[in-house]
Amino acid sequence: MQTLKGNKIYLRALEPEDLDFVHELENTEEFWVVSATQSPYSRYMIKKYLENAHRDIYEVKQLRLVICNYDHKPVGLIDLFDLEPKDRRAAIGVLIAEPADRKKGYGAESISLICEYSFNHLALHQVYANVTADNEASVRLFESQGFSLVGVKKDWILVNKQFKDEALYQLINK
Repeated sequence: MQTLKGNKIYLRALEPEDLDFVHELENTEEFWVVSATQSPYSRYMIKKYLENAHRDIYEVKQLRLVICNYDHKPVGLIDLFDLEPKDRRAAIGVLIAEPADRKKGYGAESISLICEYSFNHLALHQVYANVTADNEASVRLFESQGFSLVGVKKDWILVNKQFKDEALYQLINK
């Protein structure tokens, strides 16, 4: 099995044709909490981002991949970001766009594939995820992939004039 191919999905690099998909996701306010976004992105900015998406992970400290089902439909995005090569760690984030595509195992398989890639190809020692503590689906998702809760940051994120706790999950390559 190839590293970025699973049973239900595969991960691929961003393409110029992903402009509409990425633009829609980046401008969906419901997702802004998980992406720390506070304002919309223009199509121009997304186009420029896609034009530079080929740059090396060690240079830009991040890697964004498209999650595709085997009908070649993009169903989400998975990111490695805040790469720290010296400490051999990176943050991970995953988003399945449509509610109809959730709870099908796409997120779990994406995390499994990106962790395998991170440990085997990037020689990372660990990956971690920050999840709002009340996001039960994401908590279950990361725990199902072997991530351990290592801490909770109290009143960390302000959402709709209310503070939320943020949980830190970590997976260490043994």
